[in-house]
Amino acid sequence: MRSGAQTLVLLATPLTGPLLRALSTGPKQQAELRREVGLPAQTTLRAQLKRLTANAIVEKRRRDRFPGALQYELTVAGRELLFVAETVERWLERAPGGPLELGGAAAKAAGRALAEGWSTTMLRALAARSLTLTELDSVITTLNYPTLDRRLSAMRLAGLAEACEGTGPGTPYGVTGWACHGIGPLLASMHWERRHAAAETAPVAKLDIEAAFLLAAALLSAPADVSGSCRLAVELRNGQGHTLAGLLVAVNDGRVTSSATRLEGSVDAWASGGLPAWFTALIDGDPAGLELGGDGTLARATVECLHSALFDLAIFN
Repeated sequence: MRSGAQTLVLLATPLTGPLLRALSTGPKQQAELRREVGLPAQTTLRAQLKRLTANAIVEKRRRDRFPGALQYELTVAGRELLFVAETVERWLERAPGGPLELGGAAAKAAGRALAEGWSTTMLRALAARSLTLTELDSVITTLNYPTLDRRLSAMRLAGLAEACEGTGPGTPYGVTGWACHGIGPLLASMHWERRHAAAETAPVAKLDIEAAFLLAAALLSAPADVSGSCRLAVELRNGQGHTLAGLLVAVNDGRVTSSATRLEGSVDAWASGGLPAWFTALIDGDPAGLELGGDGTLARATVECLHSALFDLAIFN
C-alpha cells in the first residue's frame, strides 16, 4: 500500500468509525461500547478493539484498582484519527449514488476501491489523461491485465472512474469528480501516518505528490481575476538528499487550463516547502510555512483554493 492507503482501509473497516465516535466522549467499558455501536457479535467487537489497541489508537486500563472494570479510551493518535474519519465521512456523503454511511458495506467497498486505485497508481495514471484498459496495461507494468480489469471495474462500480468519449479503439476511462475529492481523505490519512505510524506505513513518495496535485488541481476554482502559471513544489528528503515533486499549473480567469508534473521552466509564481508545511497549508488552510514567490496573489490564491476544494466545509458541501 502507498502512503495513506493503509489508514483509509482501516477506517473503511466496519466498527472502526463507530468505535472512534463512541470513545470520543470518554472512556467506556466493552459492554457500553457494544451497545453504542449497534450490538455487534462479541468476537467481532473484541477483534476490532484488539486491532485498534495494537495500533496504539485505543488503550485499555483499569478504572479502579484491581479488580476494577476494564475500560477503553482513545490515545492522542486515536483522537487525531477522528479528524481523518470525519474527512472520510464528508467524502462518503458526496457519493454519486447518494450518501454512504461510514462502516457500511458500500462505504467499505468505496474506501477499498479508492485505496487500491491509489496504491496501484491507477489514479495517478488516469488523473493525467483518460486511458483505455490496454493503455493502462502498458503504463502500469506491476499488475497483469486481468488484475487491472478487476481494479478498474471496482473503481467504476464505486463511482471513482467513468467511461469517456474517445476516437480510437477501446473505451477510455477517466477519474470522476468524486475520486478527485478523495484526495482530501488520502492527504489527511498520509498526515496521520507520518505523525503516528511512520514506521509501519509507507513513506510519502514523489508519485504520491504528483497524483495528489493532479487530482486536486481538477477541483481548483480561483477568483475570476486570477491568471498565470504557478509551480507547486514539495521538498522530499531521503538518505541520498532531497528531490522536488509537484505540479506546474496554469490558471486563466480563475480556471485551470493546463497542469503538468514537469516543474522546469519559467513561471509567474511559486509555492514550495517540505511535507509538514504542505500538510498544514492544504489541510489546515495555513500557508505560512510555505515559501511563496513571484506573483504573491497568484501563489497564495492557488494554495488557498486547493485547501478550500478539499477541506473547506462551506465549499465541500
